[in-house]
Amino acid sequence: MKVAFDSRPAPDPRGIGRYASCLLEALSATAGEHELVEGHRPRRSDVYHSPWIDGALLRPPCPQVVTLHDVVPLKRRSEYLRTGIRFRMRYLAVERSARIIVPTAVVAAEVAEHLALDPALLTVIAEAPAPALSERGPAEIAAVRGRYGLPQDYLLWVGGLQTPDPRKRIAALAKAPRELPLVLVGATRPWAHELPDVTLTGHVPDDDLAAIYSGARALVFPSDDEGFGLPTVEALACGTPVVASDLPVLREVLGDRATFVESGDLEALLAAGVAARRPAPAPPSWTWLDAARATWRVYEEVAR
Repeated sequence: MKVAFDSRPAPDPRGIGRYASCLLEALSATAGEHELVEGHRPRRSDVYHSPWIDGALLRPPCPQVVTLHDVVPLKRRSEYLRTGIRFRMRYLAVERSARIIVPTAVVAAEVAEHLALDPALLTVIAEAPAPALSERGPAEIAAVRGRYGLPQDYLLWVGGLQTPDPRKRIAALAKAPRELPLVLVGATRPWAHELPDVTLTGHVPDDDLAAIYSGARALVFPSDDEGFGLPTVEALACGTPVVASDLPVLREVLGDRATFVESGDLEALLAAGVAARRPAPAPPSWTWLDAARATWRVYEEVAR
């Protein structure tokens, strides 16, 4: 079986890029007798997989699999303002796919509702921490503190800061009263540098990210909507406690591995972060190799 995989988002350090790069590496490692090629114009392939909605084809030449990470633009149209023809055509391409992969059962239910799809077309395949993310020792933690000018004790948030995303609640988090410094990790644009009283690292390589996670008192995760919440399992993989908004999707992903506070109560979130103590619970045992094997099973099913 020959599978074409759209690898264009893989260089992006944010969530979808992380998904595409980690899954692509794991698919290559588990391909066996199958052939995996990179490309978004599949020719003479048995299956085409787009790991993002932007790569979904309206008229794919072979069975198409699309990963849909969430339906936030459909749920919150007034905030995302994407209602033009191109927006509608992308979701039409998703609807025409042979199978849709989603990261959680919560997203599966939302996709079925908002796109009026048969739930049988949806397959839940969870995400996982990148293999390089593991707990680091005092020497590495001290080195990254010096490299990025980090305080000795801090709360941490990880994600993309290129554009203000209403559901992430970063501006409100930066303004909320807190006892410990707040470090924000992720590629930035000028708006992020206007946030008050925070330390910005910009994008960091995975080894540095693992040490930054390991040196934090806790990861604080104030989002009021998510598809999976990948930084939360990354933090646990590095031994870092997680404090998060109480969302159904995060309950599904984390179970009892995190401290949950009422969504929107940022003071309580930050206070719980200050109160967090190591050791953090172990992350879910699911790996990217597990995700790749499950994805290969989807390819085999749609190819038949």
